[in-house]
Amino acid sequence: MWFRTLDDVVVSGKTVIVRVDLNSPIDPETGKIRDNERLRAHAETIKELSEKNGKVVLLAHQGRKGDPDFLPLKDHAEILSKHVGRHVKYVSDLVGEEAVKSVKSLKNGEILLLENVRILDEETKEASPEEHSRGKLVSTLAPLADLFVLDAFSVAHRAHASVVGFSHLLPTVAGRVMEKELRAITTVLEEDRKIMLVMGGNKPEECIEVIDAVMSKNIEKISHVLSAGILGQLFLMTEGVNLGETSESYIKKKKFDTYIERLTKIHERLGDKLKKPIDVAYEQDGRRVEIDVEKLPASGTIYDIGEKTAKKYAEIILNTSREDAIIVKGPAGAYEKEEFRKGTEKIYQALAKCKAFTLIGGGDSSTAIELVGLSPANFSYVSLGGGALITYISKKTLPGVEILKKK
Repeated sequence: MWFRTLDDVVVSGKTVIVRVDLNSPIDPETGKIRDNERLRAHAETIKELSEKNGKVVLLAHQGRKGDPDFLPLKDHAEILSKHVGRHVKYVSDLVGEEAVKSVKSLKNGEILLLENVRILDEETKEASPEEHSRGKLVSTLAPLADLFVLDAFSVAHRAHASVVGFSHLLPTVAGRVMEKELRAITTVLEEDRKIMLVMGGNKPEECIEVIDAVMSKNIEKISHVLSAGILGQLFLMTEGVNLGETSESYIKKKKFDTYIERLTKIHERLGDKLKKPIDVAYEQDGRRVEIDVEKLPASGTIYDIGEKTAKKYAEIILNTSREDAIIVKGPAGAYEKEEFRKGTEKIYQALAKCKAFTLIGGGDSSTAIELVGLSPANFSYVSLGGGALITYISKKTLPGVEILKKK
């Protein structure tokens, strides 16, 4: 590969700083973090470094200053200990005397989690590796370490201090989570495969970026674009379909209608490769009501694709081969409402059964997978990247990826 991994370095007896992403959802009842896939995934890298007798120093964030989920990392250490199978020490300090003393006193195989990196204002400043290397975080901790491991692909789109700064002073390699993310994306984008895009969710601008990126690379590689969610509704509007007052009011409120001209051009270029909903489901008096597109407008808010569309999309997905790849961004509808989870469930069940390489975007898709009774193991790869995945696919460059490139 074009980047270095843990296979390329010796860690025994070395102090290793590892940037992981432990940012976790908060339980509204307890106010504590919930266990999640990110913690389980990063535990693999941490355990490997510990078993190889490295002295492991973990850096991570939780929330942002001023937000309710901006919390210390004590609970994260406890949950990580369970997944790693070894005690993860925690100190409520980041660059002070206690942190420095704790790092210096680490023995081979021990693991230490320092405090939330975002307690430092410099952490979230966008800057070059060289500039960040002169900041408090890097200048304090780098002299205590021998190696930097970036394992947090999900923050690799941010040129933050803990993401890029250490690379200016320390040898830098990818952790196992980062490695898996980059290998999965390379499999989809770089290999000679037909690509299907399944685009949904409530962030149409991200879907458009992905479609544009794949089209600009080689439009002939695209087999189909299956549109659902808000994107599917916008594509219907490009043909003059009246969705109904409540749905169109929401779209205009969010300024999603400003994408219609751009989507019209995409539709023209894709031709029959673009698939739009043929029926939708809307809410009326708390119930799910399905209606064919020809019979719109709907008298309530559209929350899902209809069963006919879901069946059609599932058939297209199941007809793919092992040589094909599918990129999935977002659920088909408002999956958090059980009545409007049907489209997402039908599509994800088909994705789980198909022969193609399936790359599932993070965020809502990861949550939706669990709610429809599936797990990440049912797909080729479920990304933890979220925004980073979209940025990488659309721009093919991330600050956190650039520092990993072999020199």
